[in-house]
Amino acid sequence: MKTASKAAKKPAKKVVAAKPKKVSAPKPKKPQLPTDPVELLRLRVLTALDDLKAQNVQEIDVRGKTSIADIMVVATGTSTRHVKSLADEVVKFAKQAGMAPLGVEGQREAEWVLVDLGDIIVHVMLPRVREFYGLERLWTVGDDMARAAVAG
Repeated sequence: MKTASKAAKKPAKKVVAAKPKKVSAPKPKKPQLPTDPVELLRLRVLTALDDLKAQNVQEIDVRGKTSIADIMVVATGTSTRHVKSLADEVVKFAKQAGMAPLGVEGQREAEWVLVDLGDIIVHVMLPRVREFYGLERLWTVGDDMARAAVAG
């Protein structure tokens, strides 16, 4: 009888449910910043213009057309104050990227401000000034013919 009493005194084994493993979604990779300094500067310029709501931002690849720059960015501001603010923001973002502008022209009148960043030149203009000078037309003349010749 002793064996029966020992069996009665033993506690029953507890059944423990296994803890579910945490399954986490893969962490999104941080976007890699470009290593090319011109591309990094281009992204900084576009971000600066976007942050202050520049209108009709256009990039023009001028490689092979001039030696003064690789890219021209043309943007429109809604007022002289907006044009000046956009140009100031471009300068600020360029400096944060470690690239000080070579020159800034037109800030006093702020109808057309040019920011020379070396490989990139940024033109910020009032709508009437942009329409009058037509920089996009000037720097893209012949591009359609060249594309047609390559395609044809």
